[in-house]
This record gives sequence, C-alpha cells and structure tokens, in this order.
Amino acid sequence: MSGAPVLNETDTPAAAGAQSRFIAPRLALGSCLRGFVVRCTAGRALRPDERLNHLPATPACAITWFFHGTAEWAHERVPAPRISFCGPRTKPATSFNPGPVETLTMLVMPDALQALTGFDAPGHADRACGDATTLFGPAWQPMLQAVLDAPGWDERIGLIEDFLEPRWRALKPGAWGSARTYRDWVEGLTVRALTAGVGRSARQTHRRIRAWAGLPLGTLSGLARAERALIDAHTEQALGRLRWGDVAAAAGYADQPHLCREARRIAGLSPRQLLRRINNDESFWIYRLWL
Repeated sequence: MSGAPVLNETDTPAAAGAQSRFIAPRLALGSCLRGFVVRCTAGRALRPDERLNHLPATPACAITWFFHGTAEWAHERVPAPRISFCGPRTKPATSFNPGPVETLTMLVMPDALQALTGFDAPGHADRACGDATTLFGPAWQPMLQAVLDAPGWDERIGLIEDFLEPRWRALKPGAWGSARTYRDWVEGLTVRALTAGVGRSARQTHRRIRAWAGLPLGTLSGLARAERALIDAHTEQALGRLRWGDVAAAAGYADQPHLCREARRIAGLSPRQLLRRINNDESFWIYRLWL
C-alpha cells in the first residue's frame, strides 16, 4: 500500500461520476515523481466534448496504464498503447477517449527518469506517445505488467513505489530538489547544474539543464511561473478579489501581457479563458487537479 495522500479530487457537476485524483508520492520519491493521476469515467455516459482531455505543456514525463478503454491523440486517431510513455511537452495537446476509461498516470521528472534508467527521456520531448513495454529495459517489464494486472489503486501505486524507491535511494539523490511544484524542481535543477562537473558558466549551466530536462531553462521557468499564476488566480477568484496584474507580478511576470503570452503558449488560451474553462468544462479536468 502506498499510503500516499490524496491532494485534490474533482467530481464536478459537468461530469458527475467521473473520478479524477492527484495522489502525491511517498516522501522518499518526492524528488523523483511529481505524483500520480487517476482517471475513471466508467458508468458515466459523457458527451463527446466531455471525453476530450486538454493537456498543458509540461516538463514531466508520463507513463500511463490503460486498465479499461483507450485514448487517441486528436490529430492521429491511433489508439494509445496499453502502457504508454510520453516525454515532456512544450505546447498543449488534446486527446480523446472513444469510450469509458480507467487509467493511472505516473508523472516522473525527466532528469530522474534518465538517472534511473539511462533512457533518453529528454530526447522524447514533443514526440507522440510510445509503447513503454518496448522503450524500457527488461528490469522494468515485470513492474509495468504487474501494475496493469493489479486490482486497485493502492496496489497499483504501491507496486510502482516499491519498485522505484530502492533504485532511487541507490542514486543518493540528496542534492535533488523537490518535485512537489515545478518551481521547486526548476530551482533544484539549476543548483545541480551550477555545481555539477567542470565549468560553471551560464552557457555550461544551460547546456546541462537542457541535457537533463530536454527543455531550455527559459521554457522550464515559464512553466513554473504559469503554474504559480494559475494557482494564485484560482485562490484569489475564490476570495472574490482576483486582479490579474497582481497575479502576474506575484508569479514573476514582467506585466499582465507577459502572463497572457505565456498562458497562450502553455495552454492555448488566455488566463481568463483558461480559468473559465477549468471551472466549467469537464475536458479541462487535469488542470483542476493542481488547484
């Protein structure tokens, strides 16, 4: 059993019965995993527009187990493998579930996955999802299949964490920053890049970050700012005092137009549009898990 706490859950009126949860990893894996995402729409006849999944740009890699149903990328109409791998994304994407689904997604940071496996996770940035059973080595195969066969969420997450924890501890990741938020992770990544190897120039630091994460520091910092702004905006809206200029300044943007530009790049919408869709549109369920 993972013992991981549920940080957030959404069961909105727009799609009552659709279960979406974000589950934090155990403490020992907090610098490796961002967390786990559970999605189950069994027993709910969603409209076609509610079976869309609008996904933001993200530095995290994703391994997704499809226990029931499948997903298709909006531009492909090719079913995803039962155990799928996706690398980091620099732009938003949309997938579609033809029918009910039951899925578990592990969000793992690209530098951690590379350290654990030697797999070139950064090299898969912005690529179509691949079959994890062919991308990962023999040591991973029993775990990947065991999770697919396990009967419940706790058992599934426990199998993953029990597999990863001794391997992660063996790497002695004391210098790795927390992955609880993207800002924490980017700050930790930058510190490691500054102190690793020979040479600490800005160019060398940026090269290390790009090699470990697959994305440049500017892009990673933008994703971290956007996450902070979205969380702050949702909180301020709930308190009835939302001012976008204040949100932009607190998150580190030069001004409100800067926030608007980055929001469109990461989510494809302006901040106002995005917040409205998060509040009212089931297909933006993934965003609600971070709020």
